[in-house]
Amino acid sequence: MIAKLQNRLVAVREALGLSQREFCRGIYVSQSYYAQIEGETRPINDRIIALICSQYGVSKEFLTTGWGELFSDSLPDIQLNNLLEIYSELDPLFKSYVVKQIRELLELQNKNKEQGQSPA
Repeated sequence: MIAKLQNRLVAVREALGLSQREFCRGIYVSQSYYAQIEGETRPINDRIIALICSQYGVSKEFLTTGWGELFSDSLPDIQLNNLLEIYSELDPLFKSYVVKQIRELLELQNKNKEQGQSPA
C-alpha cells in the first residue's frame, strides 16, 4: 500500500510511462497546477480524481485510499494511444522508418525469447 496520495499519483504516472506534461494533457490541467498537487502544495479535488480514473483506467479505490489494484479492469492502452498520436504527426518518410524500427525490435525480442534472454 502506498500511504500518501501524492506518491500514488506519481506511481500511476510512472506506471503509464508518462511525463507530468503528457499526464496533464490527458486530464486537462496545466503542468504547474499538477506539479503543485504532486508536490503537496495544492490539494487534489474530486474532479481531477474522476478525470484520472476515467482517462487512465485507474482504480478510484487505489487512488483515494491506497488499497486494491492500481488499475481497473478496463485499462485503456495509454502507450498505444500516445504512440498513435505522435505517429499521426510524422511525415510519410518518417512513418516508414518508425514501422521498420518496430519490426526490427519485434524480431530482436523474438530472437531473445528463443534464446531464453530477457529484454535489455
